[in-house]
Amino acid sequence: MTNEQKDLVKATVPVLKANGVALTTYFYNRMLTKNPELRNVFNSANQHTGAQPTALAMAVLAYAEHIDNPQVLSHAVNRIANKHVSLDVRPEQYAIVGKHLLASIGEVLGEAATPELIDAWLVAYQQLAGIMSGAEADLYSQSAAKEGGWSGWRPFVVKQKVQESDEITSFYLHPADQGKVAGFIPGQYITVRLFVPELHVFQPRQYSISCAPNGEYYRISVKKEHGNQQRPEGYVSNLLHNSIQEGTMIEVAAPSGDFVLDTEKTDPIVFISGGVGVTPFMSMLDYLISAGNKRPVTWIHGCRGYRVHAFKDHVRELGEKHDAMSVHTFYDKIEQQIEDGYYEGFVDLSKVQQAMQPDAQYYICGPGAFIKKHFDYLSAQGVAREAIHFEEFGPATLAVE
Repeated sequence: MTNEQKDLVKATVPVLKANGVALTTYFYNRMLTKNPELRNVFNSANQHTGAQPTALAMAVLAYAEHIDNPQVLSHAVNRIANKHVSLDVRPEQYAIVGKHLLASIGEVLGEAATPELIDAWLVAYQQLAGIMSGAEADLYSQSAAKEGGWSGWRPFVVKQKVQESDEITSFYLHPADQGKVAGFIPGQYITVRLFVPELHVFQPRQYSISCAPNGEYYRISVKKEHGNQQRPEGYVSNLLHNSIQEGTMIEVAAPSGDFVLDTEKTDPIVFISGGVGVTPFMSMLDYLISAGNKRPVTWIHGCRGYRVHAFKDHVRELGEKHDAMSVHTFYDKIEQQIEDGYYEGFVDLSKVQQAMQPDAQYYICGPGAFIKKHFDYLSAQGVAREAIHFEEFGPATLAVE
C-alpha cells in the first residue's frame, strides 16, 4: 500500500468507531441475500443478536487503526484463523466477502466513499485476505498432517450421550471410518455441523472438547440453550439434546483454537469458569491428572445452582487424585445444606484470594461480562497481563486493556 492509501484508510477510523456496526450489519444482510449459500457458514443466532456484526466491526476498526503495522494484530489474526478453519472457510470465499464489503462501504458512506477511498480499501482488504489465507493454509496443513488428522468435514458417530446436569449433556464422538482421531491441545474446540430444518441450511457450532486427548474419540458437553428476549433458542444445541441419539452420524471439523493449556509450564494454575464455560477446563484438568502433572491447581466455578452444576462429582474425584488442588464453587442461591467450599452469590475472587498462589497462570472462561469482571480484579491485584488467559464463547466482542 502507498502512504496515501494508508492515510485514506486511517481517515475512516472515526467513521468506523461511530458507524461500524451499522456498516457491518448492512454488509452481512447484503452478502447473505446475494450469496445465500454462505448461510451454511455463518451462525444465524449471532446474526440475530448482532454479535457477529459487532465482532466484524471491531476487527475492521482494529485493522484500520494498525494499517501501518498489521503485525501487532498477530494474536487476533491467529484466533480468527482458527475460527475460520473450524468453519472450513476457503480462500475463494474471501473474494465474495471482499466484493460485498467494498460495495457496502460505497453504499453506506455515499458521496464520502470516493473512488480513491474505495481503491485504498480494496488494497487494504486484499492485504488482509492474504494474511488470513496464509495463516489458515498453515493450520489446514498442520491439521491434515497429524496422525488421525483431516481437513474439512469428517463423519463421526455419537456412541454415548450422557446427561451431566439439568442443562448440559455430553456427547462421545467416534469417527465413522473407525480410524484414529487427531490429537489436540487441552482447551481446543471442534465444530459440529447439523442441518436445521427450520432454517433450511446447515449450521456449524464450536464446542470445547471436554476430555483429555485419547486418540479414539472427542467428548463435547453442550448446554441446551432455551433462548430469551435477547437471544433465540439454540437451534443446534436443541437438535443435539432432542433429536441426536446414540448411533446418529454428524459432521465434525478438526480441533482448532488458541485458548489452550501451556503444557510446558510448571507454575500454579487457577481455573475460573462460569456456567458451561467449565468445559475447556475439564479437558485441561483431565489432561493434568492423567499425565501425573503436579502443578498446584485452584478450581473456581460459578453457576446458578446444584441442579445445573455439571461435572461436580468428577471434579471432586479428580481433586482427590491431585496432591495440590482446591475446589471452590459459587451458586447464585444455595437451596440445601452442602459441604465446605461452596459460596452463595456470584463468583467473587476476593473470597478465595487465600487459595490463589503467587505467580499463577489464570484461565477464565464464561460470558464476556464474567471475564471482564475477573480480568479487572486480577489486574488490580497486580497480576501481569500475560498471565491471564481467557476465552469468550461466540464471536469475540470483548475488549480488555
